[in-house]
Formats: sequence, C-alpha cells, structure tokens
Amino acid sequence: MRNRILLGALSAAVVIVVASAIFLLAPPDVDEGVVRLKPGDLKLVRLGADIYEQNCAACHGDDLKGERDWMDANPDGSLKAPPHDETGHTWHHQDDLLFRITKHGTAKAVGLENFNSNMPAFEGVLTDTEIIAVLSWIKAQWPQEIRERHDLINAQGGAPSS
Repeated sequence: MRNRILLGALSAAVVIVVASAIFLLAPPDVDEGVVRLKPGDLKLVRLGADIYEQNCAACHGDDLKGERDWMDANPDGSLKAPPHDETGHTWHHQDDLLFRITKHGTAKAVGLENFNSNMPAFEGVLTDTEIIAVLSWIKAQWPQEIRERHDLINAQGGAPSS
C-alpha cells in the first residue's frame, strides 16, 4: 500500500514537472492574443537586450529615455519616440498592446488610420519571440514598483486611470 502511494505521488510529481517545463519552455503564445512579457527569463531578456540595441536604441535611446522633448510633435506632425523607462507611458499599456504596436506599428495597433507616428512595424523583421524578448528586456529595466503596477494593469485588463 505504501509503495502504491509513493508511486502515485512520484507519478503526479513527474506530470507536474513535465507540464511546467512544457509551459515555461514553449514559445510565447501570441496566436490566441495572449501575450505575456517575461522579464524574469534571463535568456530571453539577454536576447531582448541585443535586439533593442540593433533595432530600437537609435530612436528610443540606449538608456530608454526616448527623444528629447518627446511630448512635442515633430515639425511634420509625427510623434517623437517616447521613453521606455519608468518616466514614459510604455508601462501604462498591457503586454498585448505593446506587442501589437511593435509588430504592426502604432497606427494599425491602435486602429487609427491617420495616426502620424514614425514607429515602424517590425512584422517580417522580428519574430514574435524576438518582439516579446525586446519588450521583456524593456520591462526588466523598470523599477520593481513599476513592474508590479504593470502586472496589475495586465491583470485588470486596461490602462491605469491616472
């Protein structure tokens, strides 16, 4: 009897470990519209740092500070690159919207046909996993308090009221 209980517990433990490994190691699921950044995944974050340097830093800055006077429009009316650190509004948006902005460009992501932004669409340039990696790296740079607030925004399903 004791061996059966032990064998049952061991079997259950193996199932839990295998299921957890599949969940944690599987590529991010973006087909279902469920995107979650993984700032604690060191391998993904390292990849994201490289991608950011190659594709994002020229506009958003090596230090995530964005363009100078980013709240003012450019002479052509287009928006400047905002900061992605805690001083900007990036963390005010859910993971899914950040993903869509990066993949499809701002205008398409927010559904505004005439939205004047210089943010390029990275679809066809970066894979979904690479997009999640760079966004995860950005989130990993935020102070813990901002990361926690961002997690609440994701859990609540929207942007903060202030």
